[in-house]
Amino acid sequence: MAEIDLSLVRFIEQVSAGASWSHVLKRGTTLRVKSLGEGANVSALFYNFEILGERLNLPDTLKCQHTARLTAGHCLYSDMGRILVSITDDTCGWHDPLSGCSSEQEVLLKYGALRYQEARNAFHRNGRDSFLTELGKYGMDERDLAMNVNLFAKVTADKEGRLRFHEGHSKAGMHVDLRAEMNTLVVLNTCVHPLDPSPTYAPQPVELSVWTSPPPAGDDRCRTSCAENTRGFEITRRYFL
Repeated sequence: MAEIDLSLVRFIEQVSAGASWSHVLKRGTTLRVKSLGEGANVSALFYNFEILGERLNLPDTLKCQHTARLTAGHCLYSDMGRILVSITDDTCGWHDPLSGCSSEQEVLLKYGALRYQEARNAFHRNGRDSFLTELGKYGMDERDLAMNVNLFAKVTADKEGRLRFHEGHSKAGMHVDLRAEMNTLVVLNTCVHPLDPSPTYAPQPVELSVWTSPPPAGDDRCRTSCAENTRGFEITRRYFL
């Protein structure tokens, strides 16, 4: 596990259980997302902040890296073939890029209704509406939603294509580091995973740390993990010329 040099840290904050958050992660910085509870899930979207029409493309991300999961050494691609963020460190080992986010209907059916008027900040929230809340701050709406990553969740598919959520995969204290390769708008929420079979609504909080990080070297793990990533880094470099 890589330790953070505290002299390089720009800020540390906590996102409450079931809450949403957004930030423009500048090129040359890294975001660490740390789970603070058992069973945490963080649904996340990524956009080029300079051209918001350019956003995370998970089909291309998975196809070019020949994977159905995300972990250290992988990159998250935009629909322009550029790299938005790279996963430089990961103590979880498996993050779900397949399942999407929870909806109002799913949360209502699984957990029942619990409104703000009744429970204040402990009311039942869902991933889709949480994304829309944050996107609205940047003049975006449901047309700008894309497939999202679920950090700390493990989902596998069997030979028939059925998805299985692995309970107990997400542990308190796990973290994943996302290095910005562009000025990247990060939009996330800590709502429950849509496939989590638990009958109890129990989202978990996370800690976020942002620090100054050096540019990727020629032998950087994310750059060299496959030929497609080498090309993706070069295309991204040319964007800033």
